[in-house]
Amino acid sequence: MIRRTSQTLTIWFVAWDVALTAVAWLASYWVRFGSGLFAPDPDAPQPPFERYVGNLPLVAILAAVTYRFAGMYEIHRLRRFREELVAVGKGVGLMALVVMATSFARQNHYESRLAMAAFVGTALVSVVFTRRMSWKAVRLLRANGVNQSRALVVGSGRLARRTVRTLRAVSWSGIKPVGYVEDDAHRAAATDLPVLGDIGDLRELVAKYNIHHVFVALPLNRYGLARRVFAELSQVVVDVQLVADVPQIAGMAFHTTHLHGMTVVGLRESPHHGLNVVVKRFMDMLLATVALAVLAPVMGLIAALIKITSPGPVFYRQERCGLNGEPFNMLKFRTMRADAEKNGPQMTAVNDPRKTWLGAVLRATNLDELPQLFNVLRGDMSLVGPRPERPVFVNQFSKTIPGYMARHAVKAGMTGWAQVNGWRGNSSLRRRVQFDLYYITHWNPVFDLRIMFLTVWRMLFQKQKHAY
Repeated sequence: MIRRTSQTLTIWFVAWDVALTAVAWLASYWVRFGSGLFAPDPDAPQPPFERYVGNLPLVAILAAVTYRFAGMYEIHRLRRFREELVAVGKGVGLMALVVMATSFARQNHYESRLAMAAFVGTALVSVVFTRRMSWKAVRLLRANGVNQSRALVVGSGRLARRTVRTLRAVSWSGIKPVGYVEDDAHRAAATDLPVLGDIGDLRELVAKYNIHHVFVALPLNRYGLARRVFAELSQVVVDVQLVADVPQIAGMAFHTTHLHGMTVVGLRESPHHGLNVVVKRFMDMLLATVALAVLAPVMGLIAALIKITSPGPVFYRQERCGLNGEPFNMLKFRTMRADAEKNGPQMTAVNDPRKTWLGAVLRATNLDELPQLFNVLRGDMSLVGPRPERPVFVNQFSKTIPGYMARHAVKAGMTGWAQVNGWRGNSSLRRRVQFDLYYITHWNPVFDLRIMFLTVWRMLFQKQKHAY
């Protein structure tokens, strides 16, 4: 389990949440009936303010109960803001439904729908903002040594050392690693913290060093020791977290779910599912349409120059592998002679003699990629994602590069995290795959916008490496 926050901190959040909900309830009356923003409804007479005040205790009680039921007080040191936001959204939404149901049951139909909307919106924003500020204050205090807790790390290998680095990096959690627990003396030769004992000493170490957390960070081939750890700690009041050694074999985000009492860990789960698919597709459609409208004159000029300067078509269609490895025809402005691949597919090289002079300019500035905006509108590609590769090279790389096929769990992109970090063209393929998998694992809409901004910035102001 994970140690929950102190009772004092929980009381702090409960008090603020209920108080802000009460203020939002009263403020909603003023917004609807006192601010002058909305015209009075002749069919629904204005209720007296005293009724709103009279219902305030009931609203406060319902808020406290529903917030607790929605998990708003299941808070711990490692809780992320996204989890906090989801919990608050569930709590406020549930509270609003219960308030409306209670009002209907009591036949108090005087509440205005506009007032109720103002109440929900005000409560949601104020609770989220106050919690955010509260957590900032708590984490600042913890980062400066206040409200600390101590941790042991079971293991001393790569995963254990990474766990220690992570705990130090998230100093806002207030969890301070004090040492390793290791059975194998040979594995403990190069640790940055002392090895305080072996697994059999765990109970004594917890008491001696006043330990609150134990992180079991063992590699997969030593997971059998975890049973001993849990047995040693079964009679001790301490939080135990298992650091899963799965990203190295998954290469992507993973999640846990419960299936009829059995815990199942998904190792190859793409973040682009459910609502995320809708959000990403909407961003692609909107931004690609805007980009085409803005860049149409530039694309028209490039097409005319290609036609004038060299024989052959304006566009070059090339089969690439996209989502789930499915092939599609990717569009580019033609940058090579029309017979460039008469001897078969091959990677572009420095000073490639097959390029036209205009093609060299287009490749150096990435302007040859602009027609892929049509691929984005068609749904073959996304604006951001791993760059697509040709089937012949996919077949080759998948046999030699670990995790290469995981790139195809999402749509290919016009630009990507690897490209804005300089890993493109004939650069290290392994490093490119690492950056692609990092993008897939950490995807969110803001990350996409950041990559698009960096792409434009580096096209305009930085020389492109490996752009040939």
